[in-house]
Amino acid sequence: MSIGQVISVASDKKHNFSKIAKQEITLLANYGVKGDVHAGKKVQHLYDKKRTPDFQNLRQVHLIQSELFSELKEKGMEILPAQMGENITTLGIDLLSLSSDTILRIGNVMLKLTGLRKPCLKLNKIHPNLLKSVIEKKTDGTLYYKSGVMAVVITGGVIRKGDTIITIKPAGNYKSLMPL
Repeated sequence: MSIGQVISVASDKKHNFSKIAKQEITLLANYGVKGDVHAGKKVQHLYDKKRTPDFQNLRQVHLIQSELFSELKEKGMEILPAQMGENITTLGIDLLSLSSDTILRIGNVMLKLTGLRKPCLKLNKIHPNLLKSVIEKKTDGTLYYKSGVMAVVITGGVIRKGDTIITIKPAGNYKSLMPL
């Protein structure tokens, strides 16, 4: 178990790349962030919706660790919370190292991690080098994505800046988060 903090929450009712920072967001079980364009039981991501419209929505909530913004700042890129399209920006938890099916408990809200956010070319609208800066090639040739994680809502409720995040490891063996 590790403990972190919410430093920003955001949503947007339109398919804009960046989201709008809010004071709080309400999450609905098996649905996502109330009023957010990516909320729904079925896939809402435009690219996936065209290919597999009846697929379960495993991308209901997008989280990014703020430590990524510090890393990018060292490379000359000033990235702000919600700018990369995340609903929740965290501090103090290495989201990328968590196992698939890890539970994040934020107050009464419970999220289950489903995968890594696979970054897209739209990141380069924020900065021309952003996409390549959030993808690393491992020594075995596989790609490592640093643009956050995706989750589904198990238990809904309200999340605010400053809320504590508690991670609960799933039973069984560690399973790497795969790109979604």
